[in-house]
Amino acid sequence: MSAQTNTEDLLPEYNFDYSKAKPNRFAPKVINVTLDEDVAKVFTDSESVNKALRAILAALPKQLTL
Repeated sequence: MSAQTNTEDLLPEYNFDYSKAKPNRFAPKVINVTLDEDVAKVFTDSESVNKALRAILAALPKQLTL
């Protein structure tokens, strides 16, 4: 099949109906956070960041935490 045959099958525009779209259940649920350079020097991996944040959450009054 030639490249010309492939382009003949394509329409100039496609309109997709995203109203029935569903989230990709196989996509990882990742939250990316960018740390400032001085903070990144202290917290070198996600484990250390999570440990510090959990300590802060434990110190907060219960009505502020979920």
